[in-house]
Amino acid sequence: MSYEYKPLRMPPHIDRLTATAQLAVHAEFAGWELATVRLYPDGTRQVMLRRPRGWAATQLPTRSPN
Repeated sequence: MSYEYKPLRMPPHIDRLTATAQLAVHAEFAGWELATVRLYPDGTRQVMLRRPRGWAATQLPTRSPN
């Protein structure tokens, strides 16, 4: 399976709980999963998200007829 990747940088002032919430939103609504996290000495987090290629095209919500 091939993946598409999205780098994400979180500044040092973002605490762990907030970072977790932001990543959960990316996972829930856009299909991203956590690939790697690097925590630097200054508190910056470098996150790499991934999802299967074509996810957006296959996961669009369908509208039911009224």
